[in-house]
Amino acid sequence: MVNTVYGFEAGYIVTTDERGNRTRHAIADVLRAADIPALTYAQVAAIRILANLIVVLIRTLIDRGTLDESFLEDDDFDLDAIVAVVENIGGSYHEPDILGT
Repeated sequence: MVNTVYGFEAGYIVTTDERGNRTRHAIADVLRAADIPALTYAQVAAIRILANLIVVLIRTLIDRGTLDESFLEDDDFDLDAIVAVVENIGGSYHEPDILGT
């Protein structure tokens, strides 16, 4: 029987088989700490700057009329969700800092 990845839940990879049975596989069983590279302070700051660059791109495309706030696939997320994610990782939608100052 072949399992296909169905999705992810906190701490688990969820698969389904041909009969539709779902199985949760603990990520801790397949991922070791040694497999995760250590992030440096500079790399974390770079992630924040990258998030802010994406914000600048989204805001520019919205301002120019290329995108509207419903540009995401299947309306899975909205602009407020993107703003929340960016701010949770230290970025800012309203005042993005792309220089890292």
